[in-house]
Amino acid sequence: MNLFLSILVAITFVEGAQKAPAAAQPAKKPEPAKSDQAAHYTLGPQDQLRITVADEPDLTNVYRIESDGFITFPLLNRVAASGLTAVELQARIRTLLASGYLRNPIVRVEIEQYKSQFVMVGGEVRAPGRVPMSGQMTLPEALAAAGSPTSAASNEVIVTHPKKPNADGTLPDKEPESVHVNLKDLMLGRTGQDIILQDGDTVYVPKAQTFFINGYVRNPGQLIWEPGITVQQAIALAGGLTDRGSDRRMKVDRVMTNGSVVKDLPIDLDSKVQPNDTIKVAARIF
Repeated sequence: MNLFLSILVAITFVEGAQKAPAAAQPAKKPEPAKSDQAAHYTLGPQDQLRITVADEPDLTNVYRIESDGFITFPLLNRVAASGLTAVELQARIRTLLASGYLRNPIVRVEIEQYKSQFVMVGGEVRAPGRVPMSGQMTLPEALAAAGSPTSAASNEVIVTHPKKPNADGTLPDKEPESVHVNLKDLMLGRTGQDIILQDGDTVYVPKAQTFFINGYVRNPGQLIWEPGITVQQAIALAGGLTDRGSDRRMKVDRVMTNGSVVKDLPIDLDSKVQPNDTIKVAARIF
């Protein structure tokens, strides 16, 4: 009987231990910032930072990067922050604090307000101008911030990255790098998300190039030109041929590169349309 009671007590004790609440865990110390935005964003003047030093309330505070690129930090006085990412600044402050001030300091830097960086969005957008960068910014986000493209916008967006200075501060001789993006692909999500904008980038949406189509089509007038468009596609955009329209004996008045106009060039359905062309669709003979 005593053996039975001993086993019963042991089982009860084990079950009670499993049901007992876990012992209170010590508060986790802050870890380095892992925000995708902060990972790529380069800090600059007027950015506002929250810097946390574990178990050091006198050092934990909100700091603003001054116009010269430094922050004023207790114990360390002036710390250069401009040009670094949040993670790099964490490492710098941690190293400085460990050099005679704190033992194994744990530091976290978070960006509270982005103030220093921007891109310029111009051309055929509803609100052209300077767009502040809220951390990492994609091309669709920049266009949305500028009110999105107008109805007169080209199907191409041009992103130009500024020249990066050499180590000695001089600018390279090569031209700034430009990326051309198809606006339709951008709106359909096929491209653009992978283009991460940089501080000082210029996003330009040109005005669309156009051509004209006249004669026996259902909707004659001005149409948006796209690279590679054929006469057959142009007729389709104009609503197709009328009952009397013919896809033969078509001609075009074409503006040449020197500004002169060549009239009545013969074309067929497979001919490529050029900007400023005036396509003339004739009537059927019978």
